[in-house]
Amino acid sequence: MSVEGSPTISVDGTGLRVVVVAGRWHDEITNGLIAGAVRVLEASGAEYSIVRVPGSFELPVACKVALENGADAVVALGVIIRGGTPHFEYVSSAATDGLTRVALDAGKPVGFGVLTLDDEQQGLDRAGLPGSKEDKGEEAATAALETARVLADLAR
Repeated sequence: MSVEGSPTISVDGTGLRVVVVAGRWHDEITNGLIAGAVRVLEASGAEYSIVRVPGSFELPVACKVALENGADAVVALGVIIRGGTPHFEYVSSAATDGLTRVALDAGKPVGFGVLTLDDEQQGLDRAGLPGSKEDKGEEAATAALETARVLADLAR
């Protein structure tokens, strides 16, 4: 699925080990994100596994451990929908800041597929489901793979 202005990327993932870490909230949207990531990883030839965590707040620590234990990249997938309390801002900020820190500390890519939404429909539109306009799971996995290859090239 391509969005106007988005780059066309095809990456050979052969030899790369990727862990998809996904929250459990909003199953329909999250399962769509996972399916998009898996399509990219399988097409690339990367070895991958999927782990589930309770929610987006837990994504950074699980991604950190995956990278410390041999993953070349991780794909973080989550759904945070705005409610009537400041909870949305706290969780969104913690997940984003935490995943950024994990990538920088590990020196390995974290594909960012955490959707921060005003309502459920926005997530359905971005989850790569039939009728969706975007596939953020696909985008996050593609970004993780391409960045892993770039980092490997830079290390030579």
